Amino acid sequence: MAKEGVDMTEETEFMIDRHVQGRDAENVAGPCGDAKEMRAVVLAGFGGLNKLRVSRKPMPEPQEGEVKIRVKACGLNFLDLVVRQGTIDNPPKPPLVPGFECSGIVESVGENTKGFEIGDRVMAFVNYNAWAEVVCTPVDFVYKMPDNMSFAEAAAFALNFVAAYMMLFEVANLREGMSVLVHSAGGGVGQAVAQLCSTVPNVTVFGIASCFKHAAIRDSVTHLFDRNADYVQEVKKISPEGVDILLDCLCGENTGKGLSLLKPLGTYILYGASNMVTGETKSFFSFAKSWWQVEKVNPIKLYEENKVIAGFSLLNLLFKQGRCGLVRSVMDKLLRLYEQKKIKPVVDSLWALEEVKEAMQRIHDRGNIGKLILDVEKSPTPLMASDSTETSEAGEEEEEPEGDNDSKERMPFIH
Repeated sequence: MAKEGVDMTEETEFMIDRHVQGRDAENVAGPCGDAKEMRAVVLAGFGGLNKLRVSRKPMPEPQEGEVKIRVKACGLNFLDLVVRQGTIDNPPKPPLVPGFECSGIVESVGENTKGFEIGDRVMAFVNYNAWAEVVCTPVDFVYKMPDNMSFAEAAAFALNFVAAYMMLFEVANLREGMSVLVHSAGGGVGQAVAQLCSTVPNVTVFGIASCFKHAAIRDSVTHLFDRNADYVQEVKKISPEGVDILLDCLCGENTGKGLSLLKPLGTYILYGASNMVTGETKSFFSFAKSWWQVEKVNPIKLYEENKVIAGFSLLNLLFKQGRCGLVRSVMDKLLRLYEQKKIKPVVDSLWALEEVKEAMQRIHDRGNIGKLILDVEKSPTPLMASDSTETSEAGEEEEEPEGDNDSKERMPFIH
């Protein structure tokens, strides 16, 4: 909301009127206006935030073996910034609809699709296209939600907790009495890791996070260090031998530091490379610097020191390597833990589709504690409405209005 006493601009009032009128028209015609159209966030081309727009697109219909979901909430991840900049490996050609996870209600099912009925509350993985009012995805990637789980929680659950569980238990074989170091401890995956570690007796968790997050997440980890401090020395003061498991989403110089912290038989897992994202658009310098700083791994040295180095990509595991059966078994275990109240996703804030730029900026600034959620039914706050205006079906970019957009007050609903 705007600060008290600050008037909305004429442009903003126009945008709100258009948004409300659009909603009214949708109510007359049905839940999504024209029964064959929907709202979606469209990435018109790779680059900065100005490449994102809310646009009307044809509504998909389920093919054989697919489930059609009326989306209520979508997860927003750091990976989505990498997609927007075009630094992800083999992305689809834009324009495209970003997003890999969502929650909602089953609206219909394709032929030979079993296990779900119209009206089921579900969460799902989607190979792009999640940031829309309606998605269709294969039944293998859809899971029923617990009755007491909200749509926002469901959108914050699947990717973060499945990734955290598989790294800890499937790759690193976490057991009683072990120690874990996790970077970005205040993020969605970091908080999932901390909660899952608490389900195993006597596990020590070292968390690395920005100082301003420490007060909020201190109770979730055993030891907490500033991301700008010499955490290697700080950890060795407490545990001279190092740690058993190190989870790295940063890459760059942290790879060498992580390997140096491993105990014998310890496991280093790389599951991201956020150090390569510095500015709003892709930077060859940042990419080259991060690559250059990665310690070149010598297999003989790993053999001599009894250390394990691994990589993990949940989306590749699902969409390229066909391990949906394994992921489903992990999801079943996680849902039991949720129902036992041993784990619970941390939701940072809720944003309207039209506020996607501000939401992405919050992730880029590492300002979130837990998961950011795009709430499909949420109305945009007045001074954000003009930031992600509707465009043509193809998502063609409109010119930015003149003026200083940074002067706008931007406050989402914090959950």
